[in-house]
Amino acid sequence: MKRYYFIFSFVLFFVATLTAQTQISDYQPGVTQEGAIYFLPKTALRISVTVEKTTYKPGDFAPYALRYLRLKDVAQEPSTQYRVVSIRQTAIGVADTTKRYAVKFNAKTIAANVSLTQDGRLLGINCDAKDTPQPALFKPAPKPAPVNPRQFMTEEILAAGSTAKMAELTAREIYDLRENRNLLIKGQADFMPKDGEQMKLMLSHIDSQDRTLSSMFQGITERDTTEHVLIVTPDGPIQRQVLFRLSQQHGLVDADDYSGAPFYLSVENLEAVPPVDEEAAAKVKKKQYEAGVYVNIPGRMRTTIYQGIDVLQTQEFPAAQFGNVELLSGDLFNKHYDTHLWISPVTGAVDRLEAEQPK
Repeated sequence: MKRYYFIFSFVLFFVATLTAQTQISDYQPGVTQEGAIYFLPKTALRISVTVEKTTYKPGDFAPYALRYLRLKDVAQEPSTQYRVVSIRQTAIGVADTTKRYAVKFNAKTIAANVSLTQDGRLLGINCDAKDTPQPALFKPAPKPAPVNPRQFMTEEILAAGSTAKMAELTAREIYDLRENRNLLIKGQADFMPKDGEQMKLMLSHIDSQDRTLSSMFQGITERDTTEHVLIVTPDGPIQRQVLFRLSQQHGLVDADDYSGAPFYLSVENLEAVPPVDEEAAAKVKKKQYEAGVYVNIPGRMRTTIYQGIDVLQTQEFPAAQFGNVELLSGDLFNKHYDTHLWISPVTGAVDRLEAEQPK
């Protein structure tokens, strides 16, 4: 966020002081000698798509899984698959370049503290206003360090002359581990643990060996989760527009990549705010130098995300572009009032207004 502080002397804009306390004009956003130039925001959608990648690698003994461990339908070829785990929508504000204004303070206006965002959106006047905080960065869960199954193989297994023999001896070692586990649980093992904690550690070690050696037959499945962020700024209603596509082999792909299945977005204008009369809008446009500050009166939009023909989620948000622009009186910012104004960085609407007449 950028904050600009302006204290203007009584000699600035001698002509302007004869006509208005606060003036509005059309400039590029930023800082000038005259005052603060700002944008009103447009409401955009931040769509966060969490995708899970599942990778399967067959074990060295996969062809012997049925013979020695009675495991059916063990895949013999590596594979990769992607799926959408979750989709999250958030309303954010972006600068609307069609709504840019300059607020000018002259001798009759109180010293002003004007807060702007980095892209020039108005946040507030005479207040400690802040932009909407950025969502927390996605952090995947840490993956356990891979374990080499061969470190649990006996000398006899490693010295075997063929893969088939190694598979047979490894299967026998797995059955021995499972038998030892059962004996521990029943209290019939030759070396019983002294207490519950030692028992827990011994069982955990046996389970780890069993799981690692069994992966030589079952294969290894790894899952990685990534987040993809899409920004959509609707200028009007949208009817089933392709948002992205998901390929089973390549993951999230572009909307025009037909290797993936489509996910669609629809945006509906709920018309919570009556449409602006064209004649009235023309009058507002002519009042570029009328005293005051322009703000949004947002409408509402309903967003729907589909996977094919199935509705995944529907949400409603206030939307600046589906509403109107109104003018706050410039009298609020003259020396007879102690005015503090907070503006929503997402919709451009008045979040809070405090205007007290000094005693």
